[in-house]
Amino acid sequence: MEQYSLNLLFVGATFLLYIGIAIWARAGSTSEFYAAGRGVHPVLNGMATAADWMSAASFISMAGLIASTGYDNSTYLMGWTGGYVLLALLLAPYLRKFGKFTVPEFIGDRFYSPTARMVAVACLIIASITYVIGQMTGVGVAFSRFLEVDNDTGLFIGAAIVFFYAVLGGMKGVTYTQVAQYCVLILAYTIPAIFISLQLTGVALPPIGLFSDHVASGVPLLTKLNQVVTELGFANYTEHHSNTLNMVLFTLSLMIGTAGLPHVIIRFFTVPKVSDARWSAGWALVFIALLYLTAPAVGAMARMNLMDTVYPGGAQSESLKYEERPDWMKNWEVTGLLKFEDKNGDGQIQLYNDKSEAFAATAEANGWKGSELTVNPDIIVLANPEIAALPGWVIALVAAGGLAAALSTAAGLLLAISSAVSHDVIKGTLAPNISEKGELLSARIAMAVAIAVATWLGLNPPGFAAQTVALAFGLAAASIFPALMMGIFSTRVNNIGAVLGMLSGLLFTLVYIFMYKGWFFVPGTNQLMDTPEGWILGISPLSIGSVGAMLNFFVAIMVSRATAPPPAHIRELVESIRVPRGSGAATDH
Repeated sequence: MEQYSLNLLFVGATFLLYIGIAIWARAGSTSEFYAAGRGVHPVLNGMATAADWMSAASFISMAGLIASTGYDNSTYLMGWTGGYVLLALLLAPYLRKFGKFTVPEFIGDRFYSPTARMVAVACLIIASITYVIGQMTGVGVAFSRFLEVDNDTGLFIGAAIVFFYAVLGGMKGVTYTQVAQYCVLILAYTIPAIFISLQLTGVALPPIGLFSDHVASGVPLLTKLNQVVTELGFANYTEHHSNTLNMVLFTLSLMIGTAGLPHVIIRFFTVPKVSDARWSAGWALVFIALLYLTAPAVGAMARMNLMDTVYPGGAQSESLKYEERPDWMKNWEVTGLLKFEDKNGDGQIQLYNDKSEAFAATAEANGWKGSELTVNPDIIVLANPEIAALPGWVIALVAAGGLAAALSTAAGLLLAISSAVSHDVIKGTLAPNISEKGELLSARIAMAVAIAVATWLGLNPPGFAAQTVALAFGLAAASIFPALMMGIFSTRVNNIGAVLGMLSGLLFTLVYIFMYKGWFFVPGTNQLMDTPEGWILGISPLSIGSVGAMLNFFVAIMVSRATAPPPAHIRELVESIRVPRGSGAATDH
């Protein structure tokens, strides 16, 4: 069977599976739409949480970013994994014990303020919409290559699938769909990695293969990779080269942003008991680890295979002739995500660091006039099986896995948005007496509108999938996470402090991001000042969320100390959330 037919078969089969699950698990009440009736088993919830959290950024972009840079981009691994631990230990059990449906509802009740609830809704929507753009970007990348349609068409197809199972099933349908999507994405990620690890190192387990000997050269794989990339002017793959302060702030931003993401938090509202929320968190970490322990190996091995493709005899050898390029290059050129420009007219592909002053003399001696191959990091994982010449069914499985990762997280984000609109804005503020049937209808309409907006924004994303997602984590870090932490662990922070803290953190982070992503230009040019030289104190827009969080904490605490303390019943509520008693059945809602 030809590759296109295999791709269509695998992707089509998984889509039919998702639709079938949605029909079987359709929501018939607001409790099922918002929280799956609070009846999800902890193991299944852990699997669904892993799928919800491991987005297109984890599946498609993360290994590509590690492959393109090396150690410096390990911040994505450290930040996202560490953030999940924070979420599991500091937030999930307490929020489940509180027994509400949404994050803004908790913030509104804890800070005894409808204003706080609406500010939380605004923060949630801004962070979630930014995050979902990255997922839609991933959908477009996968569709454009494997089903041979353009990005826009791919986005529309993906949006239609999400619309069907998310609008029909709500949290109940999304939960069981995400269980299936986790199975698809983890198989799609690990099977090619095992094949490639065996090819390069003879070791079946990729995390172990990463530190094993390279079969062709007999030296450790990472040593060989360092040798190849440094001979071409690139930075040493396994060493740290970037701004250390920026690296720390970026990792922190990803950590607390992860812990503040509402679409992950609401997953812990779906289990029967508080103890089940803790078990869900533990199981989710196990399921997440299966992919995250594999990602560094995928990145390094993909970089090794790419360099071997361009320089078959080693970095000092003659490079690949463009007319002899392999089929995988031809396939990805069609998408526009891989580009070749013959700058010196020799018909060969030069791939080196043309920004390295130390390598300039070598490049000039070779007659090179600039690096000629541009590879979008988003294609690395998806192209890896083709680069390694793996069987067609493996390539088709990766296509299905990439789409599963993007669609699972997109559905969770859109559900968080629609729940905030229908439950917090409409039911909580505009129409408190709305019937359950009316609220369920409003939730489905809000979901449909959110999907339409996300699709429209996904047509023109501001960066790679992982970069766009990093911005969303920064926004969640600066606004939602501090409010949740102070709401659970402080009896002194009041409503005025919480509102001003969230607003200051959110606005500061938004302004900084847009200063370098859309407002500030280099004088006399139309180029953005988004370079290390233009950042304040060397802090990247992707890292600024951690600074915004510090500002949020500072403003909230200072304002609360200068104003009246919360009422006695609120202080008692905060204490009751943290006290171990009641760790069996949660409060009814």
